[in-house]
Amino acid sequence: MIPGIAFLLLLACVFGGYLLAGGSLHAILAVLPFELLIIGGAALGSFVMANSMTVVKRSVAGIRAVLRGPRFGKQDYLDLLGLLYALVRLAATKGAIGLEPHIENPQESPIFQRYPRLLTHAPAVAMICDYMRMIGMHADDPHQIEDLMARELRKDLQEALHPAQALQTMADALPALGIIAAVLGVIKTMSHIDQPPAVLGNMIAGALVGTFLGVLLAYGLVGPLAARLRGVVEEEARFHEVIRAVLVAHLYGHAAQVSVETGRKMAPRNLMPSFNELERVLSEIRLP
Repeated sequence: MIPGIAFLLLLACVFGGYLLAGGSLHAILAVLPFELLIIGGAALGSFVMANSMTVVKRSVAGIRAVLRGPRFGKQDYLDLLGLLYALVRLAATKGAIGLEPHIENPQESPIFQRYPRLLTHAPAVAMICDYMRMIGMHADDPHQIEDLMARELRKDLQEALHPAQALQTMADALPALGIIAAVLGVIKTMSHIDQPPAVLGNMIAGALVGTFLGVLLAYGLVGPLAARLRGVVEEEARFHEVIRAVLVAHLYGHAAQVSVETGRKMAPRNLMPSFNELERVLSEIRLP
């Protein structure tokens, strides 16, 4: 919502200032559909050529994510920390045998079912169950597990950032594509050099619209979208960093509450629950 409103503000300021300075929209509107076809079509074609269909589809989904914002809020972090607290406490008291029913079938686990929203985030659930399963199989070297989790999260982040990088590449290309549209307009103008100056003036103005649109779309739309998408992806990646911190602290032998407190510190500052908020949540948890 906010990015859309911000873009409308951008358009209002750009074209409002132009009109207040005495400009006319007629010259722009007359050629706008054709310039958009040239620039937009070229940008879309080069975007598809440069990226796999997986990245193309994820880029479309990424634009929706920009409009929606990061999917996790403070309550999601509280739910995650509560779930991890229950699991590591269960692992410490009942061992792998007591933990196995919950991580093998999380959809039917009474612990996981307390957090239905978290259950819908399959990557987080899979990460928790996979590493708790590894710990139950005596892969309990904290240094090895910590390194493995860090490498996996780094790989996942790099893959998740591909759409933002693709959009940024498109933004970098748009000014040049605008120049292409402008050059085509100049070619058209030169082919009508025998026309009166007023006609030639309108044609040159139309050609310059291509350069204007290329720069506006690059720095006013696609570039900010790419930057915002990168920010959303990096913020959402902190959710998995919380999981890593809690499980690694558990492997080092810390108490369940200390392990969860370690994870709390990894949450984004604006979403990090306070110590007292987390304390209240943990005090209400009862193991099955």
